[in-house]
Amino acid sequence: MALPDFLVIGVPKAGTTALHAALARHPALYLPTVKEPKFFLSSGPPPARGGPGDAQTYQEHVWRPSDYERLFDPAPEGTLRGEATPFYLYDPDAQNRIRRLLPKARLVVLLRNPVDRAHSNWTHLWAAGLESERDFVRACALEPARREAGWAQFWHYVSLGLYGEQLAHLFGLFSREQVLLLRYRDLRDSPVATLDRVCEFLGVQTGLVDLVPSENVTPFVADTPVNGALRTALRTGGRIGHHFPVPARQVVRAPLLRALQRQRGGRPKLTPDQRRAVLPYFTDDIARLEEITGLAYADWLTVGLEPDVID
Repeated sequence: MALPDFLVIGVPKAGTTALHAALARHPALYLPTVKEPKFFLSSGPPPARGGPGDAQTYQEHVWRPSDYERLFDPAPEGTLRGEATPFYLYDPDAQNRIRRLLPKARLVVLLRNPVDRAHSNWTHLWAAGLESERDFVRACALEPARREAGWAQFWHYVSLGLYGEQLAHLFGLFSREQVLLLRYRDLRDSPVATLDRVCEFLGVQTGLVDLVPSENVTPFVADTPVNGALRTALRTGGRIGHHFPVPARQVVRAPLLRALQRQRGGRPKLTPDQRRAVLPYFTDDIARLEEITGLAYADWLTVGLEPDVID
């Protein structure tokens, strides 16, 4: 069976796409062109309902075992196979499925300041025209109602950042030696050293990949009447688009998205007041994270601003 030897399992908006692109250049590693196959997020077909755009995203899941194995068939003999789906860490059922099928897999986790991660997550969906709530703090407060309504995991701005809870479950399934914990800022500020750490962890030669490309960077979308109309049209398409073939969806969606994202630069930053409002969601879990890992994350409790270089 062609199955992965390693997984990048977390977290969304913490540089996992950039890490995937960098590792794919290593001659001893093979990562499929399909990033985020999401195979372990369900034991069968994913749900068919959720928030705006969720139905289309569910259609992209590689959930059939034969299709998942086929992703790794092209791997050259002797290479290590891997994939990156950053929602695996968040989902305890996904962790359980990984343990059952890949008990010896090596797992890479990228962690990012949970407030900044949540804001980048909200910005991503806002720029895609799917997020209707223009206030980030209010969007975080809406999470319980959205979860109750069955909205997909990418809408869980707060819960996705409760890393202590997630790692506590993971370490009950896998040994610490199987898990490499990295920080987003390490990949951003020291890409060569961080890539060497990943390669050493995977047991392949270091020094062969030294570039982390800017991937999945969210564009700027101003809150204007014109953009509001475009975003409404995109959300409408997100609700009904799954009824139409993918090519037809792309024909309609692509020009709307280009028009919405026509501006460059001026991306709004998280303000100190917004950070103060959202930080209490995470303070207890940050303490738990420090206790579980033995590492310090006290800098996440400050109100300083984190620059976005890669997402």
